[in-house]
Amino acid sequence: MNLNSNDTIVALSTGEVESAIGVIRLSGANALIIANNMFNGKDLLEQDSHTLHFGTIRDEESILDEVVVGLFKGPNSYTGENVVEISCHGSKYILQQVIDLAVKKGARLAEPGEFTLRAFLNGKLDLTQAEAVADLIASGNEAAHDLAMKQMRGGFSKQIGELRQELTDFAALLELELDFSEEDVAFADRERLVKLIDKIQSVIRPLIESFKLGNAIKEGVSTVIAGRPNAGKSTLLNALLNEERAIVSDIPGTTRDTIEESLLINGVEFRLIDTAGIREATDAIETIGVERTMEKLRSSAIFMYLFDLSELSVEQVQEDIQALRSEEVPGLIVANKSDLVMREQLDVYLEAIPDLIVISAKEGSDIQILKDKLLEKSISEDLSQGGTIVSNARHVQSLRHAQESLSEAKGGLESGLDTELVALDIRRSLDALGQITGEVTTDDVLGSIFSRFCIGK
Repeated sequence: MNLNSNDTIVALSTGEVESAIGVIRLSGANALIIANNMFNGKDLLEQDSHTLHFGTIRDEESILDEVVVGLFKGPNSYTGENVVEISCHGSKYILQQVIDLAVKKGARLAEPGEFTLRAFLNGKLDLTQAEAVADLIASGNEAAHDLAMKQMRGGFSKQIGELRQELTDFAALLELELDFSEEDVAFADRERLVKLIDKIQSVIRPLIESFKLGNAIKEGVSTVIAGRPNAGKSTLLNALLNEERAIVSDIPGTTRDTIEESLLINGVEFRLIDTAGIREATDAIETIGVERTMEKLRSSAIFMYLFDLSELSVEQVQEDIQALRSEEVPGLIVANKSDLVMREQLDVYLEAIPDLIVISAKEGSDIQILKDKLLEKSISEDLSQGGTIVSNARHVQSLRHAQESLSEAKGGLESGLDTELVALDIRRSLDALGQITGEVTTDDVLGSIFSRFCIGK
């Protein structure tokens, strides 16, 4: 990706499907001139910024379309450059003809994410806000949307910036000491620096811990439904989704492969995975199904162990639970078919198994209780508290690097390590924090980030 291009770029900013309207965006120093050479109406060069103008797009004497043109003059635009947005009719043919005409007039086709890249390079967004743009476009549920909007507003960037500034001030004093090393003078109070490191670590630690929540919101919570054959796993999946998605049968081993569906609970997406029953397989195909069940379980964020109250003893249930929990994945224990047992029998299970959730998937009873428990178990944090939640793997990696470097710096201070080595650890932590917001970065990193954007954004 060309990070320093002065070209004027053009791309379709709306989806590549037939629709009532399609928007073509140009950005660059010559965006107004190129648009004006295509437009038959008012002279766009003489119009104010942030105005709309009706007219036609002409190729020589041929009218391509009637359009509305929006003008956004730099630096008060999304990219910080002159931006023109042409709203055409949504015909694929028309949109392509207008883009081809813009290229003929001097623009070039934009690369993926190049509009947002220019916004970053021109100081309109920092790197976390730019990445939040992509997350906002990809958000498929309320929680992911809210998280992306918070990051776009810059709260996370501000928090990182404040930490970095405090550390920079102390780092400057350490660097000053190195300049006067022969005179054996100390400018930086070591005790205060240790306290500052502790303070920064106390902020970084919960940010790293929040990644589990942030990633679950962004990607969805992988949730395996596991249990013995005929426990009612497929019936439960249908009850949770409120539709007949999985085949339900009294024949053991009906589900021989995994079935995956999405479920939204309070704006959070759960990726439900109905699996083959856990038992001694009777044929090669069923063996593969059971193996896949265990693979899915190991890679999931949470599991629901479902058992049939009318079939299994407490001891059998406890045996299954122990085997499943050996995979170190958090889980919910769910007793199914409560409609088939007496209250006295149910009390035996409730007394022996802590936090047991009792439902009847077939009757649909207490399914909402199960959903509430699933949300509580998977995402214990309160999304409404407004605290910063990290959802980007690149960000959490940089936070971990900063944390490690700060720990090494603190250890060096406490053991009387040479100032130059302590200063090196501080510099590393500053670089790690700067990589989050883009204050410290490389062309390769930027190319990797923005290449994942859609063209036109």
